[in-house]
Amino acid sequence: MPVTTSTEIETSIRAVQDNYVNSTFTPDAGSTTVEYWEKEARRLFWFSPWEKTLNWHPPYAQWFIEGKTNASYNCLDIHLSSETRNKAAILWEGEDGELRSLTYQELHKEVCKLSNALLVLGVQKGDRVILYLPMIPEAIVSMLACARIGAIHVVVFAGFSSDSLKDRIRDAEAKIVITCDAGKRKGNLTPLKEQADAAIQGCPSVKNVIVVKRSGCAVNMQENRDVFYDSLISNQSEESTPQQMDAEDILFILYTSGTTGKPKGIIHTTGGYMVAAKSTTRIVFDIKPDDVYFCTADIGWITGHTYVVYGPLSNGMTVLMYEGSPDFPSQSRYWDLIEKHKATILYTAPTAIRTFIKWGDQWPAMHDLSSLRLLGSVGEPINPEAWLWYFKTIGKEKCPIVDTWWQTETGSIMISALPGITPLKPASATKPLPGIEAQILDMEGNANKNGFLAITSPWPSMLRGIYKDPIRYETTYWSRWNGQYYLTGDGASIDEDGYFWIMGRIDDVINVSGHRLGTMEIESALVEHHDVAEAAAIGVQHPIKGQGIVTFVSLKERASERIELEQELKAHVAKKIGSLARPEKVLFIKELPKTRSGKIMRRLLRDIAEGKILGDTSTLSDPSVIVVLKQSYEQSTD
Repeated sequence: MPVTTSTEIETSIRAVQDNYVNSTFTPDAGSTTVEYWEKEARRLFWFSPWEKTLNWHPPYAQWFIEGKTNASYNCLDIHLSSETRNKAAILWEGEDGELRSLTYQELHKEVCKLSNALLVLGVQKGDRVILYLPMIPEAIVSMLACARIGAIHVVVFAGFSSDSLKDRIRDAEAKIVITCDAGKRKGNLTPLKEQADAAIQGCPSVKNVIVVKRSGCAVNMQENRDVFYDSLISNQSEESTPQQMDAEDILFILYTSGTTGKPKGIIHTTGGYMVAAKSTTRIVFDIKPDDVYFCTADIGWITGHTYVVYGPLSNGMTVLMYEGSPDFPSQSRYWDLIEKHKATILYTAPTAIRTFIKWGDQWPAMHDLSSLRLLGSVGEPINPEAWLWYFKTIGKEKCPIVDTWWQTETGSIMISALPGITPLKPASATKPLPGIEAQILDMEGNANKNGFLAITSPWPSMLRGIYKDPIRYETTYWSRWNGQYYLTGDGASIDEDGYFWIMGRIDDVINVSGHRLGTMEIESALVEHHDVAEAAAIGVQHPIKGQGIVTFVSLKERASERIELEQELKAHVAKKIGSLARPEKVLFIKELPKTRSGKIMRRLLRDIAEGKILGDTSTLSDPSVIVVLKQSYEQSTD
């Protein structure tokens, strides 16, 4: 909701707005959404133009029908005939301080060599390639190499466990896995090759594993299957003919959590995704020729895809890429990076901002951050206090903030301020971007001031489905309003100025540090433990992460509650899913609150955890369970 700010801060915000000159975008109020995207599509390179801009048969869309393009070509080759070829495409810094720089010309050569190597291994258009890599340049090279030959890349966050990786390999039926010996994080090594080996067991689709040497540690290499990255590309040509991709050919699959235990393979296609990625990067970040752009997102998430790789590189930007943690070797690491590389744009998550606040102002105060001209927020709604701290302490009351709302499914930013154009309100994502039509709707689909955030017309980067599961696609995103409008899963409100205020998830998805985790994933992991009979997971407010995970566990009769078991269950969830899914609390209860039909009422669990007045309990099979639950939770917080 709107936040009250001091007169001095309001004056500073208005001054930033008034003084900022946007040279990138001029609003065209006269064009329709389709006309707008047609104009933006002409900024992309096409081998052959489209015959029709949009086919819309709800809930299925096709954009730029019969158009031929290539994502890798649009990120690399288009720059080779200009001075941009000698400009740094990637400025990379490792956690240990190692530095690497790749110009557009150098990046093009590396991508071509890996493209040719993948072809030698038998990778064909449409084959799926798993990338299980940390934030190293080879991750970007691998994405662009797949795109160049028409292979579908499936990036898996390197923080996920081998079990999570296996699920994605199996669902995608991946032919190749690209990983590294070990990733570096806070001075420790994460054995990614070892975890990949464990995941690949029982995955007959995998024919080869390509291993990048990052740490130099010894790894097991299976003969006739595994090959080191450097030896694979060493003798390959530095030229590669890009595959002419139909606009609706799949570019990548990215798995995201849902309300069931099985992750959803979100499909994004080549033409529409690239149009929106290039367009939104240009207008939201108001790019300049000398920008050094620092997005802190990991390559394993959609933000890493769209706003570390495809959006910035298609616009010829210099991307600052960092491998490690923001607090290693000290809590000033991000500020070191910004000062050293003179970053001009910082795009990070509210979780990170709240963490910086907790660490204290002394860390950024030690550094010259005057190179920054624009700040961005992504991943979850930002709270007013964090917005104001970001504006004052990092931006020095001189940088506009673009608070962006979008999702894995939307592919690109949907709601955001445009710097120098949109008046700012702390903690509001402001208004939908040009070409995007959004509304707040009630259950019946009527416009309302509070309710469900819905997208009411198709857009180019929209998901084209869930891999191998069209029914789930239709029911998850389109069934609420008879297939006409896209249900985002977020609640929101709209104020008298038409500004959107995002309230967060309305479904059984927990947003931890901007990373979406399905309650069923967590519950399924808990129930796999031999002592657990039933489990329920909820998200509760967390001062740093946005939401933390609290689990309620009912044990089997032979099991006993004990402190060791709580820690064991936390570790078990982290092992099965990844460390980001580790619960904050595990509460042992005799019975979960259920309806007469057996459905767990997570709403009541959230009400108890957040100290709210309980809603309707009339449908509970045993209302007395609530009293016991409340007592148990209150005792756990004493």
